Amino acid sequence: MREVEPLLLLHDADLVRDELASAASVSRLRKLGAEPAEAGAAARARDRLLAAVDRRWVHHYERARGRYGRAVAVVRDRVCAGCFITLPTSASPSGDQALTLCESCGRILYWR
Repeated sequence: MREVEPLLLLHDADLVRDELASAASVSRLRKLGAEPAEAGAAARARDRLLAAVDRRWVHHYERARGRYGRAVAVVRDRVCAGCFITLPTSASPSGDQALTLCESCGRILYWR
C-alpha cells in the first residue's frame, strides 16, 4: 500500500495545478471568495511528489495523463471509472498491491 499514497497525492496535485492554470477556474474560485494559491507552489509540490512515486509507475502515469487528463481511475464493483469497462476477476491486484493497469484504457487503477 506504500505505492498508492504518493501516486494519489501526485494525481491530486496535478488536478489542482490544472485548475490554477485555467483562467475560468481561477475566476470561479475568486467569485466563491477563495484566493487561489500561487501556481509556482503547485508546480514545486508536484515535482516533490513525483520524486516520491515509484519509478515503474511514473511512465504509466505520465502516458495516461497525457492521453486522458486523469491518469488514475478508481475501481468499483470491478468497473474502471475511467472507461467503464467491467474488468475480469483476474485483473484484481494480488497481495498488498493496490495498483494495476486497466487492460482497456491504460489508466492506473486504484482498487478500494
